[in-house]
Amino acid sequence: MSGLVNALAIAAVVVLVVVRQFRTQQMGTGRRWWLVPAVLAVVALREPGIVDARHRTGSVLLLGAELLIGLATGAGWAWTTRIWAEPDGTVWSRSTKASVTVWIVGIALRVGLFGLGTAIGVHQDSSALLLALAGTLLVRSGILLWRSRSIAPGTGPTPAYGDSTAWSARKERV
Repeated sequence: MSGLVNALAIAAVVVLVVVRQFRTQQMGTGRRWWLVPAVLAVVALREPGIVDARHRTGSVLLLGAELLIGLATGAGWAWTTRIWAEPDGTVWSRSTKASVTVWIVGIALRVGLFGLGTAIGVHQDSSALLLALAGTLLVRSGILLWRSRSIAPGTGPTPAYGDSTAWSARKERV
């Protein structure tokens, strides 16, 4: 795929995921929570430009930092998401205001990495960002699934980091 198609795919996935996560939604434990991250990773790794051949060491270091930021963003997002179980056993989730902060910090760090790479002359392909996004989604989904298994039905919401707002049992309907 071209860089433009990758950029559009990244933007579409981010918009879809972020908009969905800030709505109250039922968590399905039977779904293949790893499928979207796996597809994104395969698409990213198929591209030959993920590492700059002229600046291999700097490119690999930037890619590693990008992946670490992606994994940390996914973990932060998962731990700032409120999850709870209803008396009927259904598990629900919703991202919090702290989740927005996690996203803003993650994006700012990625912009900083891009600026650093540009300053040292390393060509950065959108595949690195796509791979980091796959890592973000994989870690977030895995942690949320793990957290959801420890919730007893009807106990109310589990605390999310930075969640000081009052919780409402009202579910949003689309």
